Amino acid sequence: MKILILLVFFGLFGFSAMPAEAFQLITQSEAGLPAAPAAQIGFRGLTRGPTIDQVSPPADAAAPAGPVKLDVSFEAHNGATVDPATVKVTYLKQPAIDLTQRLKPYITPKGIEAANVDIPAGVHMLRIDVTDSQGRTTTSIMKIAVAGP
Repeated sequence: MKILILLVFFGLFGFSAMPAEAFQLITQSEAGLPAAPAAQIGFRGLTRGPTIDQVSPPADAAAPAGPVKLDVSFEAHNGATVDPATVKVTYLKQPAIDLTQRLKPYITPKGIEAANVDIPAGVHMLRIDVTDSQGRTTTSIMKIAVAGP
């Protein structure tokens, strides 16, 4: 009886001992598109907008094949806050691919944190645009390298 109660409790409240399922951030066909022209990679904004830091996977090393943890931190300045609704993530391909809706459940005022993200092998460039509550925007290019199987 106690086991049944625990199973019902964990089932109702979404607790699970199983790891979360991986989700496909970039498909193989999207990865095969040509790289974006340099004009799409431009930056904007002269004021100090939010800081965007790539935590994981690190930009200077290839992540192992298989699901990766995507962790990007945001830090607003001068008493401002980051509104998650202003975050836009674009895969820099020709044509550009908006990944924002795929990542929306993982975007918070503090950043993007998603475990078990499937990304094909190769080097992928993501453009992240973040605007703070004072209207200042920062654009950052994130490089994700994933080793082949």
